[in-house]
Amino acid sequence: MNKAGYNVDSMGLQRFERRLERLVEGAFAKAFRSGLQPVEIGRRLAREIDAGRTLGVRGTVAPNHFEVWLAPEDHERFAGFHDALVRELEESIREHARDEGYYFTGPVEVTLGADDRRKRGDMKIVAEIVESEGGPLGSLVLPDGRRVQLGEAAAVIGRLPDCAVPLSDAQVSRHHAEIRSANGGFQVVDLGSTNGTQVNGVKITSQDLRDGDVITVGNTTIVYEES
Repeated sequence: MNKAGYNVDSMGLQRFERRLERLVEGAFAKAFRSGLQPVEIGRRLAREIDAGRTLGVRGTVAPNHFEVWLAPEDHERFAGFHDALVRELEESIREHARDEGYYFTGPVEVTLGADDRRKRGDMKIVAEIVESEGGPLGSLVLPDGRRVQLGEAAAVIGRLPDCAVPLSDAQVSRHHAEIRSANGGFQVVDLGSTNGTQVNGVKITSQDLRDGDVITVGNTTIVYEES
């Protein structure tokens, strides 16, 4: 349930549906002419997130670990693009949580399995809140889609190759900004850069990060995700 009740047609799910349309073009199209549709899994996952949310220290905590059990026939239909589908389902979970203002205590993980007790078109989802070991967990999503995992050690963003996030951007300082573990999450700190650091378009010296925040250094935008 979101702020006004269940809303499984969130913007995150709409984006998920559009990405699935591209995913199933060509070789995968035949698998989607009948039977269970991936978007149905996405909608069920959104309902499980809403139903399993709980109040935490920093706000509303959402489930982050999902076991999706399918009929063997449906599971077999998805086998040819299993990894791509799992990635899209995990991204739809992140986007739905972002839309609703939820946060995670560990990485988002989806597994797809076959269950002989399931009939074609049926599914069972087990959703759990699983905390990461060794402190907070987050990642930076770079413009080319690469992810830089964050942990207890500070991650410097800058032009030099010794940076955890090296950027070939002339407007970025050699050691431009730093992502630090702080206040149960992560914080971005400007390191006295020439052109400054922005979060969601606002110039900052330091700021705690929330899932989906956009960090701008020079001409480069980086998205912070809590899993």
